[in-house]
Amino acid sequence: MSKIKIFALGGLNENGKNMYVVKVDEDIFIFDAGLKYDNDINLGIDYIIPNFDYLIQNEKNIKGIFLTHGHEGNMGAAPDIIEKLPNIPIYGTKLTLAIVNHDIDKTIVEKPNLIEIKPHVKIDFGKNAIFPISVTHSIPDAVCYVLYTPDGAIVYTGDFTFDSTMMGGYKTDIGKLAYVGKQGVLCLLCESFYADKPGHTSPQNRVGEFIRDVLNKSKERIIATIFPAHFHRIQEVFDEVSKTKRKIVIMGKPLQELIHKAIDDGYLKIDRDKIGTLADLENKNSVVLISDEKEKPFANLERIIHGFDKYITIRETDTIFITEPSYAGIEKRLATIMDEIAMLGADAISLSSKKHLLHHASQEDLMLMIDLMQPKYFFPVKGEYRNQYANAEIAEQLGIPKENILLKLNGDVVEFDDGENIESFEHIETDQILISGNNGGDVGDLVLKDREMLGSNGIVIISCTLDKTTKNIVGGPEILTRGFIYVKESQDLLEETKKISKEVIEQSIEENMKRVDYAKIKNDVRDVLGKFFYQETESKPMIITVVQEV
Repeated sequence: MSKIKIFALGGLNENGKNMYVVKVDEDIFIFDAGLKYDNDINLGIDYIIPNFDYLIQNEKNIKGIFLTHGHEGNMGAAPDIIEKLPNIPIYGTKLTLAIVNHDIDKTIVEKPNLIEIKPHVKIDFGKNAIFPISVTHSIPDAVCYVLYTPDGAIVYTGDFTFDSTMMGGYKTDIGKLAYVGKQGVLCLLCESFYADKPGHTSPQNRVGEFIRDVLNKSKERIIATIFPAHFHRIQEVFDEVSKTKRKIVIMGKPLQELIHKAIDDGYLKIDRDKIGTLADLENKNSVVLISDEKEKPFANLERIIHGFDKYITIRETDTIFITEPSYAGIEKRLATIMDEIAMLGADAISLSSKKHLLHHASQEDLMLMIDLMQPKYFFPVKGEYRNQYANAEIAEQLGIPKENILLKLNGDVVEFDDGENIESFEHIETDQILISGNNGGDVGDLVLKDREMLGSNGIVIISCTLDKTTKNIVGGPEILTRGFIYVKESQDLLEETKKISKEVIEQSIEENMKRVDYAKIKNDVRDVLGKFFYQETESKPMIITVVQEV
């Protein structure tokens, strides 16, 4: 029999950053590798991924990273992981791997180890095996994973809902799910995103009628935003536009490439004659489609609103259409954007998060999944803790004993020995990596602290020039401030700052004329001016001293 450990490196008590680890004896299976956006205090951070030191330390035992679908909350960290661990196998369906491959920096990793899987085709790993099953989500080729072990199956649902109208690459294979349940499921890791919402998600995930209404009521240009890779919403927009004389202008090379590749591969059924060019951008019958790529939500729309887009300027006759309902963490941001659009005189329309839902499982969907799986143990994942708790209550209502419901936080280890849960006090250290721009590395807390200080109190730069031979001051000190004080009304403060800086620099030079310690000068100036500024202004600006010789 086996010793099994299950824990999360990300995804518990948060939305996004999903990464779940199942260790069967010495074999390690990783499910999903997602990112999330920091919507509260961004400070220049583009996105956040789980710290994957555990993967680096245990690389030789990792059988693979198994991605459920091509949304950033589930696969957005894969390119960053591949850069550090280029040989690690990444498993996913054709569309999922195509999206991952598009995001990989080929100058760093020329040939990533991407392995395409097909739903309902088992992959053997010695005594263990992986079996992917098709599920319904807002992107085709989404799967859940069944990990067969000697002690029973461990099932990770990924994102799912039940909607009989979604066919083809969106269709759930309920028969396969029921078959797995009859074989015996040791533990079900089930998403919790909508666990507090009663009923089924369907049909509230369908918005074709709402889109049609927007198209009919708006007589001028429409600028529509979509979340990245939400193929079903893109299809709904094109389906409704195809019934009108309008054309869709796709903005941004990444979105254009994504849509055209999806058309070529049959994931989107779109008449290319309905796709316009930049020449149609000013046409009142255009629908301009925009999206974000590894940026905080609505980043591209914000650029347009603030006049930073070189192609689009919002007109008073425009209608801005947010085609996805809001979710926890972006409500405030969306409200601010709606206000800014109104100030420009344009119309703003968004989907109600109460009437319209994303393609995640609500309570009745969760009940159906649990009923199909009949798991011995239930592990709520994916969502804030209140969502995990609501998911646990659903499982308890369906007869799963409370002691078999595993409510955990990132790093908490669940351990099974011979198919029985045993008490474990083990905890895996978890952290997060903050990604800013294209530097590819962790920004870190110190950088964030500097950014916070700059945002709150500004910066003061003291520049001084010394004679190389005599070490006498021949220029300055000059004072430059940004975001600290209003210079025109603070001349006395600046003059006093110059005086104090000069005294500190001269004193430091006098103490050691033979070899001037520039590091000491900078520290002394920062310490003395820091106390002076706080006494005079009750602010603590960042102080940078530049000393040079001529």
